[in-house]
Amino acid sequence: ENMFKFFDQQGRILVLRPDITVPVARITATKCREEAYPLRFSYIGNVFRYNDYGGGKQNEFTQAGIEALGVSTPESDAEVISLAINALKATGLDNFQVDIGQVEFFNGLMEETGLSEEDAALVRRLIDRKDYVGLEEFLNRCDIKKELKKLIFDLPGLFGSSDIIEQVEVLDLNKRSRKALENIRQVLDILEDYGLIRYVSVDLGMLRGLDYDTGIIFRGFTYGVGFPVLTGGRYDRLVGGFGKECPATGFSLGINLIMTALQRQKSN
Repeated sequence: ENMFKFFDQQGRILVLRPDITVPVARITATKCREEAYPLRFSYIGNVFRYNDYGGGKQNEFTQAGIEALGVSTPESDAEVISLAINALKATGLDNFQVDIGQVEFFNGLMEETGLSEEDAALVRRLIDRKDYVGLEEFLNRCDIKKELKKLIFDLPGLFGSSDIIEQVEVLDLNKRSRKALENIRQVLDILEDYGLIRYVSVDLGMLRGLDYDTGIIFRGFTYGVGFPVLTGGRYDRLVGGFGKECPATGFSLGINLIMTALQRQKSN
């Protein structure tokens, strides 16, 4: 819904580039399909979205980022997150936080509920918006066991230090959700080894709503702007849509938002 769309003379739908991750995935699967993996790309360029937070509600804004393709390990997730943290530090921002989530934790819960894909997508949107009222109304209409219903309702508030993982691990979770929690723990351990853990927190209620998210996702926040200044995550299925199966992860910085944050923080 956020893309600018047009029609050409043959009736084909054209869009202005909404992000740069998808073009990188296409290039990887076509022009770089015979290259030795892993591949690492960096980029900077303008993208266009209608009424999207990526540019602070601007319709055109600048993205800069990196993509790492061809490897799917906690080490590669931690590598990308560490690069994101160091990129924010390099801009001159001192006071920021990177929240880490894992979409497979939520997917495991939805698998347990037996909800349809349509209903699961609605729950995803309500949780990501932290809409407790709408979430409670929906869950009250669902035939879900009490303990699971409470955990889903509590998801928007499950954020903070790594203690959140220990708090949730004691619950009756299926294998898919437990594996997601272990993945977050592994990434946090590596970031602690990097000396970057003070910049990081856990947010089990983070669900970006992108169809291609498959694992670790993260957002970076700083004061002075009301939107994330960076977003990133794993997208292991996206490249396969262009003809070559290839795991991938990356992040992008919102250059306009970072400049706004720097200006407002210096003025204070």
